[in-house]
Amino acid sequence: MFYRESWVEVDLDQIKENIRWLRRQTDRQFIAVIKANGYGAGDGPVARAALEAGAAMLAVSSLDEALSLRYQGITAPILILGVVDPSQAELLLRYDLAVPAVSLDWVKELVQVPVKGLRVHLKVDTGMHRIGTGNLDELRAMLTLLQENGALVEGIFTHFACSDNPDNGMTDDQAARFEHLVQALDTPFRWVHSSNSDAAVHYPKAPGNAVRCGLAMFGVTSYATALKPCVSLYSRLVYVKALPAGQPVGYGATYTTQKEEWIGTLPIGYADGWIRKHQGRQCWIEGETGDFVGRICMDQAMIRLPHAFPVGTKVELFGPHLPLEQVAQELGTIPYEVLTLLSDRLAKVYIEDGRIREVANPRLDRLMQEQ
Repeated sequence: MFYRESWVEVDLDQIKENIRWLRRQTDRQFIAVIKANGYGAGDGPVARAALEAGAAMLAVSSLDEALSLRYQGITAPILILGVVDPSQAELLLRYDLAVPAVSLDWVKELVQVPVKGLRVHLKVDTGMHRIGTGNLDELRAMLTLLQENGALVEGIFTHFACSDNPDNGMTDDQAARFEHLVQALDTPFRWVHSSNSDAAVHYPKAPGNAVRCGLAMFGVTSYATALKPCVSLYSRLVYVKALPAGQPVGYGATYTTQKEEWIGTLPIGYADGWIRKHQGRQCWIEGETGDFVGRICMDQAMIRLPHAFPVGTKVELFGPHLPLEQVAQELGTIPYEVLTLLSDRLAKVYIEDGRIREVANPRLDRLMQEQ
């Protein structure tokens, strides 16, 4: 249930179809990346859909994201991709979470506490230069120290920096460097993974026995594929009025009506992730377009309508008629940012088996559980 007419619609059926298609293309174990609250679509429902479609592991960015999935009853293997403070080893063991080993200093600090049975993936830096090490001697020392202290070093991975651009030779260089280091370590890792979404789609020679896919699950990729979008953003008109020519609209009076115009108000704003940069962009209303005029407010946005529409008319902000990729391009950014900006003020409507399976209102649901 939700009481403000702005919501994210998530087609879980299509997420499953996208994952099944990706699995057929890669023929490798599938790691579903559920970070950033499932890219704004809701971590729990997306994780369950991914597992149902055959994902062998889930990946998140941080310990709190991993705990969120555990608290929702998800028992599947979970890998944290970001740096975790070694002091949290007991929590990692308690909830059976895999963690990246990012340096020898990190490992030395980690083994100051009991780590027997802790699942670890060595993080290899092959050129992204974000976290991890590409030094073979350091990797060997990390592996030895972890094993001597009873940790289960089950995986090794790296991350490509330019896999969205097939003309950039950096991916070849990173892949070769990673493969060399894996072979030099000569260890039977259970998980060897280097491919992100774009590499999984177009770079089959990437080393490893698993792929990590995030945005591609939602039908968004840099390459032409059979993947289909499955996340849409909608709102409804809550107020409509006719204004004569020469009237300012919104904060700062940055827009003035040029003639008699119909102006509609939507209950969505930058606190929902619909940022001020959307001013001047279009939305979709019953086969026609409207324009965002005036500054986007914290909680509301105004649109110029082609003619009068009834209060309650549904408005598409992105979705089947306004692709997410187009919206991102017009904003000068990437689809990841548009999706992950969506806040928990927005209700989530989940479609499964061709019907509405669940309506989640993150803030109200959390409060109701505390009652």
